[in-house]
Amino acid sequence: MIYSDSRKEKRFLDALESLFTGAEVEGDSGFVNLMCIKRNYFRSIRPELMENIKRRATPNTAFREELFDKLYTFFHRYFCDSGSIYFRHLPAFSKIYERVYQDGQDVALSWKTQMLYYVKSDVLVHSMPVELRDADKSYSTQHFYFDVSECTHKRNNERREFIYAFDKVKKEGDKQVICLKVGYKEGNKKSQTEEIIRESRKQKTRLTEDELQKAISVFRKQTEVDFFINKDARRFLQEQFNLWLYQYIFEGTTHFDAERIQQLQAIKDTAYEIIDFIAQFEDELRRIWEKPKFVRNVNYVVTLDKLSDKVLQEIVKHKGVKAQIKEWHELGIVDNQFLIKDLFNGQRRIDDTNKVGSQYKFLPLDTRHFKDLELEILACLGNLDEALDGELVHSENWQALNTLQRRYKEQVKCIYIDPPYNTSSSEIVYKNSYKHSSFLCLIENRVHLSKSYLSSNGIMEVAIDDEEMEYLGILFKSIFESNNHVGNISIMSNPGGRSDAKHLAAAHDYCLLYAKDIQKLETSKFTANKDVLEQTYNKRDSLGKYKEVPFRRTGSNSTRQARPNLYYPLFWNPKSKKLSTKREQKSDIEILPIDDSGKERIWRWGKETLQSKLKTEIIVKERKDNCVIYVKDRIKQEIMPKSIWVDSKYDASSHGTILLKKMFSDDFDKFSYPKSLNTVKDSLVIGANSHSIILDYFAGSGTTAHAIINLNQEDGGNRKYLLVEMGEYFHTVLLPRIKKVVYSKDWNKGKPVSCEGSSHCLKYYSLEQYEETLRNARYEDGEQLELDSAKSPFEQYVFFADDKLSHIVKPLTSGKLKINLKSLCSDIDIAESLANILGKHIRRRTADSVTFADGSVEKINPTKMDKEEQIHFISLLKPYLWWGNA
Repeated sequence: MIYSDSRKEKRFLDALESLFTGAEVEGDSGFVNLMCIKRNYFRSIRPELMENIKRRATPNTAFREELFDKLYTFFHRYFCDSGSIYFRHLPAFSKIYERVYQDGQDVALSWKTQMLYYVKSDVLVHSMPVELRDADKSYSTQHFYFDVSECTHKRNNERREFIYAFDKVKKEGDKQVICLKVGYKEGNKKSQTEEIIRESRKQKTRLTEDELQKAISVFRKQTEVDFFINKDARRFLQEQFNLWLYQYIFEGTTHFDAERIQQLQAIKDTAYEIIDFIAQFEDELRRIWEKPKFVRNVNYVVTLDKLSDKVLQEIVKHKGVKAQIKEWHELGIVDNQFLIKDLFNGQRRIDDTNKVGSQYKFLPLDTRHFKDLELEILACLGNLDEALDGELVHSENWQALNTLQRRYKEQVKCIYIDPPYNTSSSEIVYKNSYKHSSFLCLIENRVHLSKSYLSSNGIMEVAIDDEEMEYLGILFKSIFESNNHVGNISIMSNPGGRSDAKHLAAAHDYCLLYAKDIQKLETSKFTANKDVLEQTYNKRDSLGKYKEVPFRRTGSNSTRQARPNLYYPLFWNPKSKKLSTKREQKSDIEILPIDDSGKERIWRWGKETLQSKLKTEIIVKERKDNCVIYVKDRIKQEIMPKSIWVDSKYDASSHGTILLKKMFSDDFDKFSYPKSLNTVKDSLVIGANSHSIILDYFAGSGTTAHAIINLNQEDGGNRKYLLVEMGEYFHTVLLPRIKKVVYSKDWNKGKPVSCEGSSHCLKYYSLEQYEETLRNARYEDGEQLELDSAKSPFEQYVFFADDKLSHIVKPLTSGKLKINLKSLCSDIDIAESLANILGKHIRRRTADSVTFADGSVEKINPTKMDKEEQIHFISLLKPYLWWGNA
């Protein structure tokens, strides 16, 4: 029998072309760069793949039909439009999985996404051209332009779906370009597919629905590609294929002859070749994601009290002082009448005798206005990193955690995070229907990495609500182990309850606490409220204030049966007024801890403890024929934190949202749902001591830094913060908020109420991001691939010879190297980048070198290095510049 396999063969090859390599695209994108290489590489290996298939499955046979059909059936289930490799659809082979989840249904513990990196991107979509080409890629068949100018700025982490509408057809040279308007879907609005095709044809431009959908798919790949990256695509796909093949073989088949076994082996061999091909490129995306990222645009904020008179004189004469005063005015710190001479108590003359006026000593000076003076400013601080009170990192948080982990390994006492709750008001971005799985993937990636930051006595605290509480608790127990679960705190953050509730108005959220090692964990108690103490502890003796409490306990567990060692007789002598633990005279009255209902209770202390405190801590009050025993409960400066917090100070509206409005303005709306400052403060009191480093990599509006600054003001502590935030409000809310609170602890209507601030120094900077690396990396175009003939072309590392980012280094005829880091970006900070890769803190920096805390010195100015020093310098930077197998 003769079979025509053209249809299934075409479908299979189209899947490789569309799902694996994508349509040909244009644009300034690192992903486009890699896709072009992938497409060209596929062209180079396609003849060998087809030759192997021909050798394994004779043309025009039933088995060849089966091979193409089954390979397509397997592979298309694991690829989404953006190129991510994971459980996109329910695997047809999995009868077991069907009981765990159905296609489109969510699961606990990130089953469908646990093998992925969640790439939390804040890159905005951009307008772009899209070009479709014929099957042989020899000429263009259609041209599009996607215009996103009407897309409103989405909020950070907000999920928005695109819709498309016809705009016009314009002529560019000899080609007709179909222009489409891109917008965000609202309500029931849908893409106007039929109208786009109809209007295009009116303009005498042929357009089919398949072409339109393919162009839209290309555009979506451009905007969504960096959503998920498979951690090990080869292993994942091979495991899934083996499960699929096992199910396929044994479903309804009981007999296998030699020919059938050979056919099944042919399917597997072909599938493995394709998997090896796909893994090359997914692994390259993973390597770029995992590489450390350069530090960029480092600036410092230093209060004026830390600067020498000499540096202050240079600052007031500097051209950047106008920009600094403008910033102070925008922050609400100074008014329009402020003059620079006001810093020096009104003196006009600038000399060594002048001192900064007391009301201005905590003015926060930002070195971005004084870059040519920055090293002199930093010299005033002494040991640089040790002098810092905080560090702010503007970056996607996994990238920051990965880059900084050597520098801060096991140095953080407390990690406090307040991630998006994944409710309707703070839903994370996810491009599949697995809402909980995507959230857990986001959290697991980052928590697993940040655990290495914790000291052996450290603790992690995470805020969450009911939406993800159950799943998150199980996830944390798997990362920290169940025995390291310290407990959960319920916090009444919304006393009025959620307004959108249908049945039960949730008025609380949670804080989950996990120790790195609960045997070594160190926590702190709360300081008791002084006013409450004064009212409650209203008696005094020579040892201090106290209150009276009954010596007999009456709680639910305070029975003789429950604690028999605390049930014993006491003896009271009415004449001598003496209480003892044994009978001394016949007239002694026996007293047992029995309550008024006759139930046998217990005493608060055992016999030995009572005997030691009998003279100073016990009060006996006589009754007619008996007596009542009381204990002096001494005033306590510290109290044990409880698991339920209901004080009004935890109200997120009054002490979060309204607090920000007071600091900025009544109409402030740049950040939604900040935590109560008191919630974060009290959480940090538990987890951190007065000299801890505290990490928060969902920093939001900066409440954690604010809380730490206030705590240090209150108890003279030296807590330091390390905050990471990627949102645009890093510069509009977080950094300004810290500058404000450093100057004054109290604000109203955007103006300082007092000048009670803090002497402070912080560092803030950005990190190179994933898409920037993709865009800057250099790869050959794939047309002239030199493959190792000793290895299969499907499995060898085809990017080994590519420059990646190493094109910044060029050899000169003199034998030296030309090292041009500015070709990547103009603001790379070499000293900080070296500190991160070496895992060291900085003591001092100059224009040409950096001295680390351990005393080692590295040169950082390539133009002033000899050849050997340059080679050493590049060897240090290699992890930033080149990745892949050795």
